Order: sequence, then C-alpha cells, then structure tokens
Amino acid sequence: MALVPYTETAEMGLQRFHKPLATFSFANHTIQIRQDWKQLGVAAVVWDAAVVLATYLEMGTVELRGCSAVELGAGTGLVGIVAALLGAHVTITDRKVALEFLKSNVQANLPPHIQPKAVVKELTWGQNLGSFSPGEFDLILGADIIYLEETFTDLLQTLEHLCSNHSVVLLACRIRYERDYNFLAMLERQFTVSKVHYDSEKDVHIYKAQRRRLREDL
Repeated sequence: MALVPYTETAEMGLQRFHKPLATFSFANHTIQIRQDWKQLGVAAVVWDAAVVLATYLEMGTVELRGCSAVELGAGTGLVGIVAALLGAHVTITDRKVALEFLKSNVQANLPPHIQPKAVVKELTWGQNLGSFSPGEFDLILGADIIYLEETFTDLLQTLEHLCSNHSVVLLACRIRYERDYNFLAMLERQFTVSKVHYDSEKDVHIYKAQRRRLREDL
C-alpha cells in the first residue's frame, strides 16, 4: 500500500512523478529509482515522506548495522534500500501487484554483496501475517502509509504482530486530514508515540512508536 496524491500538489509538482527515474544520494551511493505512474500510480513514485525518512535514517539516530528491519507499503522501496545500504537486514514489503516493480528497484540499487540483506516479500496488512513471525523485527518503517481510513485497523493489527516489546516503529507522514490524527490516536492505545522529527520544507513528520508495556497501562 502506497499512498494518495497530495491534493495541494500543483500540476508542475506532479511532473516529477511522470519522470521514469528519480535520482538520490544516500549512504555514499547514487540511487536511481524507477517510477511508473501510468501503470501502478501512487505505488510507483517516490513521495516526500520516503525521502525524509531515508534522510532521518542516514542521520544515524537509529542503529541499523545488524538490525532486523521491515518496510511496510514500500512502493518504490527507497526507504528499505537506504536501510540496507546502512547495514540493516531488511524485508521490503508491499501488496502482490507491486512486488515485481519493487523488486526491480531493489536489485538495481543494491551492490551484489548487500543484496542478500534485502528480501522483497508480499504483505497485505491484516491478511498474510502468518508468514511473519510475531515480534520478528527490531525496526518497522513506513513512509506515507497512513491515508486510507479503511486500512487503519489492519495496519494497526500488522504493527502489533510484527513488534516485540523492544521493537521501534518509525512512521513518516504528511498530516493531511483529521483521519490521520485518528490513526495516531488508535496507535497510542497500544503504543507509546512521540514525534521525533519534522521537515518543515516538505511538511513531513516522523513519529516513533513502541509497544506499551503492561505496567504503563496500570
């Protein structure tokens, strides 16, 4: 699951989504992300939240070397690619329809010795969780995955399944609608949530969440 177009984006701003390649520099690598708006729409373009989250990871706030990470709703895979380049073992996920496109970007941008650290895998929130071990990941990443209210319950269920008491969730998003706050409120019932970064130029927030322990609710 990727995301909906920004309603405030003008026609000029949308032109970047129609470019076949978006080029970035992260972790001392040039990353060229293939985009395919016409075929896959919102799942196949790089959104600002992914860039901001990748930049945040590069800051070194989170220890990625040897970390077990998963990216949800990866779309083009930029965040997962950067996490792998920074030393994490990453499972990069999206729905089945986006997997081949996602896999092509991951393979094109990771050197051969790093490719074994990145696995592309299907994950439809709330549905095929049985193929993931409970609490399997140290770090759960999501860029602009909070947008469709009908997915909120499934997304929350997925986060609960993937997290252990020690897991960290990082969600990057642009707050567009009241319902976005509704999801954060839902998240706070099960997780301790704090805002750890804000990019004022791109108007993107990064929220950190960790599972509430029982004593916190007493």
